[in-house]
Amino acid sequence: MTPTEAQSRREQMVVEQLEQRGIADPRVLAAMRKVPRERFVDEAMRERAYDDGPLPIGSGQTISQPYMVARMCELARLEGHERVLEIGAGSGYQAAVLGELAGMVYAVEVRPDLGEKAKKRLQALGHRNVEVSVFDGTYGWNERAPYDAILVAAGAPMIPPLLVAQLGDGGRLIVPVGPRQGQRLAVVTRRGDEFETEWTTPCTFVDLVGKYGWGGEGPARA
Repeated sequence: MTPTEAQSRREQMVVEQLEQRGIADPRVLAAMRKVPRERFVDEAMRERAYDDGPLPIGSGQTISQPYMVARMCELARLEGHERVLEIGAGSGYQAAVLGELAGMVYAVEVRPDLGEKAKKRLQALGHRNVEVSVFDGTYGWNERAPYDAILVAAGAPMIPPLLVAQLGDGGRLIVPVGPRQGQRLAVVTRRGDEFETEWTTPCTFVDLVGKYGWGGEGPARA
């Protein structure tokens, strides 16, 4: 795929998969137009980079459907100055999009092989406001808290309590919650010591792995 072809497919993706489905935040649409999704999949998958669905990235994981990336970013309501935590960095694609929308992004990946690949891709593309680390993200990243937004790119059986605790006042947690066969995006907003939860878009994500996910301890942070 040539750069010109990629740009054309990216524009088609934004129009047909995002705008026509109701994504309206101009900053989100601009970020989705800018980030080269084909750089976040293996070379053998690049012709399918702008398909309307998730794609395998190895280790049983996927790069999320473009619409779902845009929808979660839109729900975060970012203005450009925020500190954002992403759980489930995967390929690094959503972290790159968030890097265009926020002041600083902290991305956590539980699988070391994927985490290292994501880090290299983000560095190669010049995303200097994205920091990637490898450990069990269901604990959050307390050393970098509080956050204005936390996005979880994996399906959870419940809203992870330690992530809620790391929200700043007015912060928003966006997380897919429900059974493995299908979830809904929960949006938890902190108002002082109170928390409001809104249930929104139906979705199906890979499992959130870790102590507060579907079981099993991920690697501890070094």
